Amino acid sequence: MRADGLTEAHIAFFARRYEELACGSSGLLSEHELTRVGPLPRLVDLSERANPDALRQTVCLKLNGGLGTSMGLHGPKSLLPVREGLTFLDFAARQVQNLKAPAFMLMNSFHTREESLTALQAYPGASRDLPAELLQSRVPKVRRRDLAPAEHPDPELTWCPPGHGDLYPTLWSSGLLEKMLEQGYRYLFASNVDNVGATLDARILAHFASSSAPLLIEVAQRTHADRKGGHLARRRGSGELLLREVAQCPPDELDAFQDIHRYEYFNTNNLWLRLESLHAQLAATGGFLDLPLIVNRKTVDPSDPDSEPVYQLESAMGSALGCLGGSQGLVVDRARFLPVKNTADLLLVRSDVYRLTSEPGLERAAPGENPLIDLDSRYYAMYDDFEARIPATPSLRQARSLTVRGDFTFGREVVVQGSVELASDRAVQIPDGTVLSGR
Repeated sequence: MRADGLTEAHIAFFARRYEELACGSSGLLSEHELTRVGPLPRLVDLSERANPDALRQTVCLKLNGGLGTSMGLHGPKSLLPVREGLTFLDFAARQVQNLKAPAFMLMNSFHTREESLTALQAYPGASRDLPAELLQSRVPKVRRRDLAPAEHPDPELTWCPPGHGDLYPTLWSSGLLEKMLEQGYRYLFASNVDNVGATLDARILAHFASSSAPLLIEVAQRTHADRKGGHLARRRGSGELLLREVAQCPPDELDAFQDIHRYEYFNTNNLWLRLESLHAQLAATGGFLDLPLIVNRKTVDPSDPDSEPVYQLESAMGSALGCLGGSQGLVVDRARFLPVKNTADLLLVRSDVYRLTSEPGLERAAPGENPLIDLDSRYYAMYDDFEARIPATPSLRQARSLTVRGDFTFGREVVVQGSVELASDRAVQIPDGTVLSGR
């Protein structure tokens, strides 16, 4: 890691994770350690007014490390067109630019930095007096058989991203946290660039600024569709808030993990940080937070399931809940959680279920739950295939669900009503103006 130019804070952070693994830690959080969260403050009940001073003291940081390879993309996912030609990066940069006061920056990976920074040149001055980017580090993959560093003819395959918990040692070791404080910044809002609902909400900022909390995490009510994702819980005994990802769940406790009534909130990964509190904690702990270990089991070459089995040691940004005493949660509307992880998500945010606002942002066109969309991965998983088969987004406002099994190409002004399932073993063209009506 030193030979690769990584800092001592990053090395110490990885070393702590590695020591836990070597001592037999699985990174699992069992049911007997946890209890349900209980009531939390809700965004709809906030009474604070916008705070112009707090806006001027805020940095909006977007996590921008992904390439979107699962959708067949070859560049930064943030440059994918979302609505009316606007990319994820356009959404994020324009939202902050329209607020005028906050600073905007990206947390890039080595794979996304060049193209993303080029695209960001369309927004001169967005980062104000700060650098335009924070660069994510990387860590070695670890062989499962002997816990040695992974080996492969392609050296790049022996490294992996450390998860977005890398934010903290990177802020510290880059000197950027110090610079932010020197320039008068007091708050940082961090979120995923592919979450188009994660706008910098002035009400939440005012609420956070008026509190003494070092960290505030936005959570939303879990539904059946969220049962497999990470959730919020409290540690039994201390009552502190924590996050548990599915990789931290013992296999025989999966049913309890997926119980949306016991664990009713999921993490949107929208996070608000008080920079002075974070600086004090990092100064006391050597530049990193002792975040819970997440062990992901992979192969050294992700495209070859027969290659060397490895561990990837990761951590989650939101897990700082358990490291910064007094951290709080806030229940937000699901409209603040609109991630695009696959083409089904992309179809939803392009549809008339949402409308484009002036910020720019997306808001629901009508109350209700989002329709469930399930597209045949053989024909729609890759972005180019999806675009070829759905060149014009169908109306989904009256839909409860859309399931596609087979090779269907949609015409223009197609309308989906109710629960619709399409299935065919041959290619089918759906004519313009078709109304697909289900039960």
